[in-house]
Amino acid sequence: MTGRLSSLDSLRFSVPLYTLAEAARCLDVPTSTFATWARGYERRSPGRPPVTGAPVVTAVPGDEAEGGAVVPFIGLAEGLVLAAVRRMGVPLQRVRPALQVLTKELGLEHVLASRALYTDGAEVLYDYAESKGASPEALSARQLVVVRHGQRVFTEVVQDYLHRVEYAADGYARLIHLPQYRHADVLVDPTRSFGQPIFRHGGARVADALQRFWTGEELESVAQEFGVPVSDLEDALRVASRRAA
Repeated sequence: MTGRLSSLDSLRFSVPLYTLAEAARCLDVPTSTFATWARGYERRSPGRPPVTGAPVVTAVPGDEAEGGAVVPFIGLAEGLVLAAVRRMGVPLQRVRPALQVLTKELGLEHVLASRALYTDGAEVLYDYAESKGASPEALSARQLVVVRHGQRVFTEVVQDYLHRVEYAADGYARLIHLPQYRHADVLVDPTRSFGQPIFRHGGARVADALQRFWTGEELESVAQEFGVPVSDLEDALRVASRRAA
């Protein structure tokens, strides 16, 4: 990223669009988990030196205590990859060194949100794991990569998450298809609805459509008003109900 930022660059990289809780909901992870990704952590045990971890997704200064937005779109895109790692059951502290290697070898800021991760990241992680032998970090990296037809590729879970990203001409994420929906195609696009989740079919904000249903409107009426298929609304209700449980 060099020179003057375009308006799209600014929207993706600099403008805070999400609170920590909103970003966590978008990625279907606990807020506490996303908070450690965005702000790092320090853990103390009696008689032991503190254990710290640096942030691994992009966040900007903001008033978190007042519920202010602190996560730009690019931070959400980075978090999507970490959500896949979490779903694989790989401890983040074990893959932190591999993430540093990815940044160094691919020579990019925001490498987790870049097309280069999709095209070259599996090869880099595989080589890293081979160089580290049987160390815990190497074993964790190997959980994310498989060899298929002689090529190093990401596992199906990671591939599924990466397929959900569309990239701009600069190679960085510009749009995300959120992972927790089984039927509805729910998008996050920083240029639409202030980056809040929207239905691909109809373009309505998910929160707006569900609010109409929760205030008493029939689902079919909401679908007609917002141009969203009933099946998409039902899927969104399933996700929202699971969160509330």
